[in-house]
Amino acid sequence: MRREKVVVAMSGGVDSSVAAYLLIQQGYEVIGISMKLWQDGGRCCSPENIEDARRVARILSIPFYVVNLVNEFEKEVVEYFCEEYINARTPNPCVVCNEKIKFGVLLKKARKLGASYVATGHYTKVNYDHKKGRYCLKKGKDREKDQSYFLFSLSQYQLAHTIFPLSDWTKSEVKKLADGLNLPVSQKKQSQEVCFILQKSYNDFLIQRIPNSSRPGPLLTKEGRLIGTHKGIPFFTVGQRRGLGGGRRKPLYVMEIRKKDGAIILGEREDLYSRSMEVSRVNWVSISQPEEKITCKVKIRYQHPESEAVVYPLEEKRCRVDFFQPQWAITPGQAAVFYREDTVLGGGWNERVIRN
Repeated sequence: MRREKVVVAMSGGVDSSVAAYLLIQQGYEVIGISMKLWQDGGRCCSPENIEDARRVARILSIPFYVVNLVNEFEKEVVEYFCEEYINARTPNPCVVCNEKIKFGVLLKKARKLGASYVATGHYTKVNYDHKKGRYCLKKGKDREKDQSYFLFSLSQYQLAHTIFPLSDWTKSEVKKLADGLNLPVSQKKQSQEVCFILQKSYNDFLIQRIPNSSRPGPLLTKEGRLIGTHKGIPFFTVGQRRGLGGGRRKPLYVMEIRKKDGAIILGEREDLYSRSMEVSRVNWVSISQPEEKITCKVKIRYQHPESEAVVYPLEEKRCRVDFFQPQWAITPGQAAVFYREDTVLGGGWNERVIRN
């Protein structure tokens, strides 16, 4: 019987390495591929990381290749990242990279190689619901490491050709297994930074990439009073406190970023709480688009706890979200993901705060 082929996206880290091993144990024909995404290496595809992936592939006795996706990554992820900041939004490049690169370009290449699936080291789960006739995206066993938030925009086709071997594993179990297999990446630390930014801050990166982005503008209170100037809207995000100057009775935070006049609107901490927002480019994953409002939990950014809300479907892949409790610093450009228990119902992009 012919074994099914799986392409594993190998980053040189412990998660993708163990994912490859588990698939071998399950009887798949495994091919390891590392993606070169950034001309200067980057944190995720540095020469060292690619060599680590090659060493693991050698230990596992699987074929290994490096594919150059620098141009695709530049177009789909880096340009998006810069444009979002220019447009007064805070980007989430990991979501876009997953949709466009790992489960987009790489999946197409995998299919051309005769592979049925792409696999990664994400801590999340996908299964097929026969009653719904849909692939469902769910949280992984390790809730602290769960990465379903970053995968809400995947299509049914992408989920149908994806395997997450670590869905029923915890990070500690993965590290223990890697130790037992003597994999050279077992104790390797995972970077939490934006993978393609090697500068000290994203500000330096933006100045280098888009020099004309640093246009000065006014710092205004929510009442419209001018209290200073700033160097450019790409250097700010909603909820930011640093870089606003001091000497005030109460600390101020970025409350709103206005592209039309380049103004940064400041408020006190309590001013940043909101009950409602509009979400755009909604992708319904585990359910078809509801015709009426639904109650679920919504996460407005990865490190933010889920909160009960009512989601009202609108036209043109939009919806309105009304939270039971006010949420702090709802940020345009970040992902809003809808959950019911362990299932990702869908998600979209925070478009604007609706102030009541």
